[in-house]
Amino acid sequence: MDHADHVRLLRDGVPREPGTWADLGAGAGAFTLALADLLPAGSAIYAIDRDRGSLDDLRERYADFARGRAAPALRITLADFTRDLVIDHLDGVVMANSLHFLKEKAPMLARVRGMLRADGRLLLVEYDTDHGNAWVPYPISFETWSRVA
Repeated sequence: MDHADHVRLLRDGVPREPGTWADLGAGAGAFTLALADLLPAGSAIYAIDRDRGSLDDLRERYADFARGRAAPALRITLADFTRDLVIDHLDGVVMANSLHFLKEKAPMLARVRGMLRADGRLLLVEYDTDHGNAWVPYPISFETWSRVA
């Protein structure tokens, strides 16, 4: 997958007006950059991850991305989004390939709901399977998501 694929996966869920979003489990920022490509100037993105090295990579990548354009403000946050995070009134949350690391999804999804404004959006990017492996331990298929959401 490349940047265009990441943008395509998020495009229909991101409104064109300025907003404040979070990317939970941002890593090195593949979907943070896609979100930044879709949000207009005046927006803000919280990129949250517990891996400092990945966030350092994101910081460099975002500086290159934002150079010469009116990009959203980026707020990089070193935190475990399952525990350490206090953030609310978000217009949207992106969870791209991060929910599958959590065996119990309901508590995290309740936390995400508390982060969002009443009309906020959750954009979930996951593998369409319910069968885990060493790299994707607890995936959730679209069919299962449709039943529990």
